[in-house]
Amino acid sequence: MFKIDVYPHIMPPKYREALYSKSSATSRVGRFGLSIWPAMHDVDERFRIMDHHEGYVQILNITEPPLEDVASPDVAAELARIANDEMAELVMKYPDRFVAAVACLPMNNMDAALKEVDRAIVDLRFKGIQIYSNIMDKPLDSPEFDPLFEKMNYYDLPILIHPRHIKDGPRAFPKPEGEAKDEVGRWARRFFNWPFETTITMGRIVYSGMLDRYPNLKFITHHCGGLLPYQAYRISGSTEHNEMMRRSYFSRYFTRKPIDYYKMLYGDTACYGNTASLMCGYAFFGAEHVLFGTDMPWDSQGGYRYVRETIRSVEEMAIPDEDKKKIFEDNARKLFRLPI
Repeated sequence: MFKIDVYPHIMPPKYREALYSKSSATSRVGRFGLSIWPAMHDVDERFRIMDHHEGYVQILNITEPPLEDVASPDVAAELARIANDEMAELVMKYPDRFVAAVACLPMNNMDAALKEVDRAIVDLRFKGIQIYSNIMDKPLDSPEFDPLFEKMNYYDLPILIHPRHIKDGPRAFPKPEGEAKDEVGRWARRFFNWPFETTITMGRIVYSGMLDRYPNLKFITHHCGGLLPYQAYRISGSTEHNEMMRRSYFSRYFTRKPIDYYKMLYGDTACYGNTASLMCGYAFFGAEHVLFGTDMPWDSQGGYRYVRETIRSVEEMAIPDEDKKKIFEDNARKLFRLPI
């Protein structure tokens, strides 16, 4: 059985150098380049980790930062091309390791982003795209992003959603510790801010009607849907309460119950070894809507820990073996339209 990792991160050398030299991400790139994560840019180190697990292969995606946060529209477009070209080279050179890639996009340059989607999918044979939970503090259902979703509805390939901190406004994440007015508050929020932002984004997708307008959209949410699986009954209970009070937004505008739209989304297994969390995600999404993803190599062991522990956590799930195979392999093959 293959184990197809749909959410491993990479910053290959040419892209890393271009990002360092052409954008404002200098300090962040310095952090990414530290020796604790050599697998981020060194494929030989990545292969050493992968070799510990039989049948383990990856669908590549570029790691943060979002290009729209660190580069002008023209520079972001250039960096996206560099990133996608380098991932395409890796997939072509190591097809037994990297079975596909998803496109990096310059979301502050929509014309360039749309062209890059076409180039990545048609010319480079990519199998999807990655965007962030909010784009320059704007929600994904902002009208300016509609052309992207219309295009991905046409291509019928998945959209990976990576969390991003809100940088301005009432939900803004506090500044780094050295500048924070409330360091205790920063640490209290630090571990839960991304799952929260993912969950809010899922609600924006559902309540904006995006899934009715574009029925072929397939969103893969990082970290198994954020907070949603654990709090799913609040959606159903609140919906029933509002219908009873005759103030339901949904009954006026939509054809399905809110919970049914949420279940159209997908979650990955990047819960860092927490089998109980995966069981909660499995109970909510169902076996066909959970995909194996590790967040490799973002861990304290340079990538070894998250791959090892995620595989273990899936194997320990109290579910039929055929459902484990769906999570490890079958769902990714179907969703990304991988060759058999």
